[in-house]
Amino acid sequence: MEYNKLISVTGMSGLFELVSSKNDGAILRSLDDKTTKFVSSRVHHFSHLESIEVYTIRENVNLVDIFKAMEASAEALPSDKDNKAIKAYFKKVYPDMDFERVYDSDRKKMVKWFSVLKANNVALKLSEEEAG
Repeated sequence: MEYNKLISVTGMSGLFELVSSKNDGAILRSLDDKTTKFVSSRVHHFSHLESIEVYTIRENVNLVDIFKAMEASAEALPSDKDNKAIKAYFKKVYPDMDFERVYDSDRKKMVKWFSVLKANNVALKLSEEEAG
């Protein structure tokens, strides 16, 4: 599974692999339960993980940079239910994060998504088009 095929969908929890796109939506496979279904673009918005950026105290960074820092860290991943532990975790793992503009809910999503990516053995790298 490739990182550049993964998306987040508004109103739906978890991450999805883009199987096929259509004029009025997309066919998605859930990384959690591996079910495949059609999702309408009239009801939901799709965000490719590659296009998501995170506020820092310097310039914004791509979400994959945060995931790579999490992967390289020796810190144990906190429970996604404990906002204080999650914030403390990111202060150690990615201290440049702008904690005023990156909300608790966003950090919680990053922890959940990172767990899903690791469980599915997804390589944390951008596609060649963006890297080149």
